[in-house]
Amino acid sequence: MNALQMGQEKFKIVIVDDHALFREGLRLLIEKEGIGKVVAEADNGLKLLEIVKTYLPDVIIMDIDMPIMNGYEATEKVIQQYPEANILVLSMHGDQEHYSQLVKAGAKGFVLKTSGKHELENAIRCVAKGDSFFSSELLRRIIVDLSKPSTTQNRESVKIDFTDRELEVLKLFCSGYAVSEIADKLFLSIKTIEAHRSKLILKTETKNTIGLILFAIKNKIVTV
Repeated sequence: MNALQMGQEKFKIVIVDDHALFREGLRLLIEKEGIGKVVAEADNGLKLLEIVKTYLPDVIIMDIDMPIMNGYEATEKVIQQYPEANILVLSMHGDQEHYSQLVKAGAKGFVLKTSGKHELENAIRCVAKGDSFFSSELLRRIIVDLSKPSTTQNRESVKIDFTDRELEVLKLFCSGYAVSEIADKLFLSIKTIEAHRSKLILKTETKNTIGLILFAIKNKIVTV
């Protein structure tokens, strides 16, 4: 994906959803609010694969349930071709099975279709800059789901040697803060926070920030 220039506010966006009226409404919202420019649309994942190399969008807004090629497969294939792609999932599904699969596929953000426009705008801006984003409602569901005691397994608690600063940064990620917000909150540079994130991902053997958040909540490393 193309690198964003410093200070750039309007992003190139591709919408992938099989409902034409929904795509039109989302495009009007994005452009009316000045969030970005919708450069292309697709009604299934296969069409996305055909257009993504032409437009190199800053953000791909992806539905899950689509004909021909669904959001899981499309996300996986796009990430294989463009590892730096910024995919924001916008769906009615809010259960653990769906977002866990998409985390593994490489999606960077998740917003429910029931979310408000301000949360969608925040999600697009975060994901466009390479950060991860969970909608507040979805994060609440994740915490509830992962806090339930397992009836099938009694796994030993994970023991990882984190520094106090790493735990502080990890808790802020799990609370929904972006890298830049954590940097401001802790009076540190963005590069320092990114370095802490890299170490956390390495120690937990996860792939990205969302995977790190899920790991931390599931293993009760932090409480939110």
